[in-house]
Amino acid sequence: MKVRIFFHDKCFDGTATAALFSRFYRERIRNDVDFQFSGLVHRAGALFNEADFDGDENAIVDFKYSPSPRITWWFDHHQSAFLTAEDAEHYRQGDKSKKFCDPEFKSCTKFLASVAQEKFGFDPAPVADLIHWADIVDGAQFTSPKMAVEMAEPALKLTMVIESTNDPTFLPRLIPLLVTEPLAKVVEEPLVAALLPSLLDRHRKSIDIMRQRAECKQGVIFFDVTDYDLEGYNKFIPYYLHAESVYSVGLSSSSFRVKVAVGSNPWTTKQNMVNLARICERYGGGGHARVGAISFPPDRGDDARKAAAEIVAELRKANSE
Repeated sequence: MKVRIFFHDKCFDGTATAALFSRFYRERIRNDVDFQFSGLVHRAGALFNEADFDGDENAIVDFKYSPSPRITWWFDHHQSAFLTAEDAEHYRQGDKSKKFCDPEFKSCTKFLASVAQEKFGFDPAPVADLIHWADIVDGAQFTSPKMAVEMAEPALKLTMVIESTNDPTFLPRLIPLLVTEPLAKVVEEPLVAALLPSLLDRHRKSIDIMRQRAECKQGVIFFDVTDYDLEGYNKFIPYYLHAESVYSVGLSSSSFRVKVAVGSNPWTTKQNMVNLARICERYGGGGHARVGAISFPPDRGDDARKAAAEIVAELRKANSE
């Protein structure tokens, strides 16, 4: 039996959720399974291709809802979980026995673990470390910017590798290891260990680039690194460099999109924060209340810059009031 698992690509939480779903499914649903893993990315235009839903069962985790009858399982925790109002209504009216959404959870991994334990009798204890770190990483629950940027912990090195990979075969090979080995052992596996030296060097260079490009005014950081291959940069570097900041807006590019990343400083003491998901939704993006993003086609860089400038102005105005 083939089960295809679609997950948020280049994302530690998405990758961890895919791994956890496979373990849960094998232990509590059936074990004679061939799992196939397919990464999904936020881009302008259609996010799904119906022809890709070719499993006997198809699951989407840590990504937007699809109303396709071919999707049998869905887990998500994003505030912007639905592409359209029609999709949201389809979910509300449909069978929710295998489809779940709760934006109160900081990570989809912990959400899935909770649902699987409560409704299906799954024991998450053997993978508690993976669940713990997915919640820290996706919820930005680091004790300090130094912890987030200096990446001493194995889970943070894995996050860097996952967010940086351009090899479509890498994550399908990594995912089974995340629920069969301790994270400290996973980073020592040859497929991971071979990548770390060059990625750590790239990370150090990205800090220097951000130091030159990131400007903080009225509590809002802005930077444009579209002329560098930096889409997988560590998202906490701006706050590491500008501890006084409240929000950040950054432009980066890849072969398939120009991305506007909109975030907030996890260590800020400011109250009554702006809901960033709502801002991003106005431009066709989405996310969480404290972090979101918008994807533009690669040939619409000017539109991305215009949107970024408008968002920077809006956040600086809000931060001054």
